[in-house]
Amino acid sequence: MKKIIELQNIKRNFQVGDETVHALRGISFTIYEGEFVTIMGTSGSGKSTLLNTLGCLDTPTSGEYLLDGVSVRTMSKPQRAVLRNRKIGFVFQNYNLLPKTTAVENVELPLMYNSSVSASERRKRAIESLIAVGLGDRLEHKSNQMSGGQMQRVAIARALVNNPAVILADEATGNLDTRTSFEILVLFQKLHAEGRTLIFVTHNPEIAQYSSRNIRLRDGHVVEDTVNPQILSAAAALAALPKNDED
Repeated sequence: MKKIIELQNIKRNFQVGDETVHALRGISFTIYEGEFVTIMGTSGSGKSTLLNTLGCLDTPTSGEYLLDGVSVRTMSKPQRAVLRNRKIGFVFQNYNLLPKTTAVENVELPLMYNSSVSASERRKRAIESLIAVGLGDRLEHKSNQMSGGQMQRVAIARALVNNPAVILADEATGNLDTRTSFEILVLFQKLHAEGRTLIFVTHNPEIAQYSSRNIRLRDGHVVEDTVNPQILSAAAALAALPKNDED
């Protein structure tokens, strides 16, 4: 099975005045293609620092990070930015959509940085991504004309449009009501069943029941790494179903 994320003894220290804060204290794990992993922990557990490391927004003090087989730690900022754009799809709690901009235009954004993708190809791929998240009837709607759930679906479509190696979600249901949160988590399960690699960073323990694996942090350490066999078997059953025209 292909390794998408490989962390080897990752440590991250911050200097705060005279004090050294050890945010990550030797984190090691591997995430394989097609896994749906929740990373959980309370405030101060190292969750945000790990998210920034996985997202190539920060580099560890020591240890090795391989993203889809590429070593990240020694990369320059511009190199990390290119890797991030090509390999990672981000979904944020507050959507990060451009206001007064259509769904299609928002989803096209990551492709703007790729000069080999023409304007017509950008639009085609953006529309395909929006249809995949159930927004085929909202293509020209602007962000300020949408509900929170619809905006998060646009954000997920934007994360999908580059066909990334991994989708990294940061508290992606944090701003949504219970029913809409459930709908977004079901969408994540559908993407998992289609073979997408998903990492969902959250403080909400209920979300772990939707993922195939749960990693829990405390004080910069991994204290739990468990597999959910029910979700694994459900995903396998979904993946085996014949695809209809709407998929």
